[in-house]
Amino acid sequence: MKKIALFITALVSFIFSAKAQKNADDIVGVWLTGSSKARVKIDKVGNYYFGRIVWLKDPLNDEGKSKLDKKNEDANKRNKAIMGMQLVGGFEWKNDNLWDNGYIYDPENGKTYKCKIDLENFTTMNIRGFIGISLFGRTDIWKRVK
Repeated sequence: MKKIALFITALVSFIFSAKAQKNADDIVGVWLTGSSKARVKIDKVGNYYFGRIVWLKDPLNDEGKSKLDKKNEDANKRNKAIMGMQLVGGFEWKNDNLWDNGYIYDPENGKTYKCKIDLENFTTMNIRGFIGISLFGRTDIWKRVK
């Protein structure tokens, strides 16, 4: 009887630990940025993950027109709308909580940074933009939108 109880306990533990493991596609979905100014929809394209802005808290400028990417370092992109722009991309799934080798674009200063994503749980991700190595960067906490 003890062997059966031990077997059942081990089986239940295995099932719960298997469910707790993260899947590569767990970051797919819509996320609210830490500033709550934008929502970003992350999709998988091939083996990589990319995210576009699908909602802005303030989508219009003072003239009532779509906000443009005026601070982009590339002058050819300064007339493109921020709504719909690709904000993050190039991420590869490394293990059960890390997506790496990506980038994040900051439309507030027009710069692109290396980036990695650490999925804290299914509803919270830590997205870290950095220059060179991750030590020199900033982490933003995004929340999944239902």
